[in-house]
Amino acid sequence: MTSDAELTEPIDPDVDLRVRAQRRELVRSQLPVLGVISLGGGIGALARFGVAQWLPTGPGQFPWATFWTNAIGCFLIGILMVLITEVVSAHRLVRPFIGVGFLGGFTTFSTYAVEIHNLLKPGSVGTAFAYLVGALLAAGLAVVLGVWFTRWATGVRRSAGGDAA
Repeated sequence: MTSDAELTEPIDPDVDLRVRAQRRELVRSQLPVLGVISLGGGIGALARFGVAQWLPTGPGQFPWATFWTNAIGCFLIGILMVLITEVVSAHRLVRPFIGVGFLGGFTTFSTYAVEIHNLLKPGSVGTAFAYLVGALLAAGLAVVLGVWFTRWATGVRRSAGGDAA
């Protein structure tokens, strides 16, 4: 049971929401981040819906729409992370908008899990296993390829110590 004293204690000792100026600062600094995440997430979800409409999947079939959506999203996250950590100094809202918002809304683990579950029926268990393993391998490979491609295209080289050359 939570006591009344625990409810009045600040969660973050650096931010006391009982202080009006600190509340305003929290809203002022975080509202733009939440806004761009929401906007990017909506756009990403619409893009994913478009891919699903373009590549419909029938019962027992390999779900190519989600497979390609997640692989492309992983490739793009590899590109994004190199660009904003090794190539340019991006605006503070770029990563939340593209990485968390758009790519978070575009890619989908929940649909992937539901599709595997739906394929676990007599006659499509092999497809379920191929999708389970293939999508994970494709996603991991896509991130690595996105990182490699972006470093190659921009001329960024990594030293043995991990720092950009």
